[in-house]
Amino acid sequence: MIRGEDVVVLLKLGDVGNDWTVRSLADEIQISRSVVHRSLGRLARSGLFDANRHRVNVGHAEEFLVHAVKYLFPPEFEGETRGVPTAWAAPPLVDQLARSTALPPVWPDAEGTERGIALRPLHAAAPSIARADPAMGERLALVDALRLGDARVRGLAVELLRDRLPVSVPLL
Repeated sequence: MIRGEDVVVLLKLGDVGNDWTVRSLADEIQISRSVVHRSLGRLARSGLFDANRHRVNVGHAEEFLVHAVKYLFPPEFEGETRGVPTAWAAPPLVDQLARSTALPPVWPDAEGTERGIALRPLHAAAPSIARADPAMGERLALVDALRLGDARVRGLAVELLRDRLPVSVPLL
């Protein structure tokens, strides 16, 4: 069964090329090596990662992100809190959509910059990953938009995520 950290690892694999180790990947996404190692095994068994060629199966990964993530990881909201903006409240979608008067979705984080409604992230390290690697933060926020957005937001998130993944076949 795919876990939230597997989505984080999958998104990072699309960014690192072929010259990586489990240690370097774990250091970049701030998740332990053992968790990353197990994650790679689950991704390989699911067909999202080719362990022999050391690369993401982009077509399968895109189909998974667009069509399955929202069912496997339904949004879990908590109360109002300080945190890191996500989904349509974070770049790149925040620049594409009109601001709402409602509280935005945020990943709970004491160092967060915005007040909003707490959304449980795919992995607890998501806020610190977003601070350390803005491009990765954008990909995580786009996946959250796919998890919670309406048809318009999801369509825009699909287009923007396509631009942030490796060269690939068009998203469905």
